[in-house]
Amino acid sequence: MSLPPQFKAMEAVFSYENFRLAPKLAAQAEAAFLRPNPKLQHALSNSVDKGLPPISVLPMAGQYLSILTQLIGAKSVLEIGTLGGYSSICFAEAGARVTSVEINPKHRDVAIENVQGLDVEVLLGAALDVLPKLLEEGRQFDLVFIDADFKDHWEQFDMAVKLTRPGGGIFLDDVVASMFKNGYPGEGSESLLTRIGEDERVRATLMPTVASHPMLTTPVFNGFIMAIVKSH
Repeated sequence: MSLPPQFKAMEAVFSYENFRLAPKLAAQAEAAFLRPNPKLQHALSNSVDKGLPPISVLPMAGQYLSILTQLIGAKSVLEIGTLGGYSSICFAEAGARVTSVEINPKHRDVAIENVQGLDVEVLLGAALDVLPKLLEEGRQFDLVFIDADFKDHWEQFDMAVKLTRPGGGIFLDDVVASMFKNGYPGEGSESLLTRIGEDERVRATLMPTVASHPMLTTPVFNGFIMAIVKSH
């Protein structure tokens, strides 16, 4: 069966070969959309100077998080995985009070330096130790951003649901990378996707992404889960 002409044209446009253009497209988008931000620039340079790994949220992704925060009117954000505080700054500058959880003492110290002057608290500890304490305190957040250890994604997501107000959102980053790292699940087998899909407390979607990373020579195929909490 031959493809209709319009589908042949689409096949050419969306060809895998075009993924190689991702670095050029990313550079054009950054030049067009990003404005100088001394706070973010300092966070990046200070993190590098202090020896933190270069795995911060990319600038365009940070801008997306900032826009998302404003779109949903989030005034309180819980962040799981601080690193140097780059994404914390994005949330805070968008008008949210940020509670961030970081397991590494050195990373936390650098993050505190980087977020100085903003409404950000950085809590030290493993997420699965800290989050139950926040729940006991009755804390609720408008948005939860999970950007931490792949192996605990489900447990972190489960706690995030409990800590997000009904109608609030959960952003689970690096889901596709996590699945590839842990072994892509076969069809019909249980995975993070199936567990979240079966969770009646949320309505969720997976957004695949292609991005260019300055530390890598090829485009990065990744993706994130965005969920809205219906009930606890």
